[in-house]
Amino acid sequence: MTDQHVIGATKNWLNTFIIAFNICPFARREQQRDSIRYRVERTDNLENALQTLVAECIHLDNHPETETTLLILPEMFEDFEDYLDMLEIAEQLLIAQGYEGIYQLASFHPEYRFESDGGDNNDADNYTNRSPYPMLHIIREASIEQAIANYPDPENIPARNIKLTRELGLKKLRAILAACLG
Repeated sequence: MTDQHVIGATKNWLNTFIIAFNICPFARREQQRDSIRYRVERTDNLENALQTLVAECIHLDNHPETETTLLILPEMFEDFEDYLDMLEIAEQLLIAQGYEGIYQLASFHPEYRFESDGGDNNDADNYTNRSPYPMLHIIREASIEQAIANYPDPENIPARNIKLTRELGLKKLRAILAACLG
């Protein structure tokens, strides 16, 4: 599986699920502006993955035309609990590197489970954060604050997504995610 395949599957997921179903109402604009950076990190080493995360923050610092980065980790963190451990370390690393308030991380994983539903793997709302591969979405906090300020009722986005994914149902959601992988 090449980097182009991984990026292609991720773009397919972004277009056919996240944007098509308006899971993130801010994604379409950035996709149309071509301001999303896709970075594949092929490592089996936590330290290398974290170094790449910092390198991507530096890239965003130096490239304001790039709105956001999807750091895709196709060869690591297959186990969701291991992924959550890495996510916690990554969030602490951003603070230690002085990026608190500048960037935030959104988390996506093929086996994502929300704690609020007791970690039920079969709850359709998990698909709001399920992606073809484990990934970290590096978001500019100032941009998200501006987007939310100009969006009617941003507090309702999660509830709307839960309702939508439950209406779509597990069978359809599984098919959408499987189709992204080609």
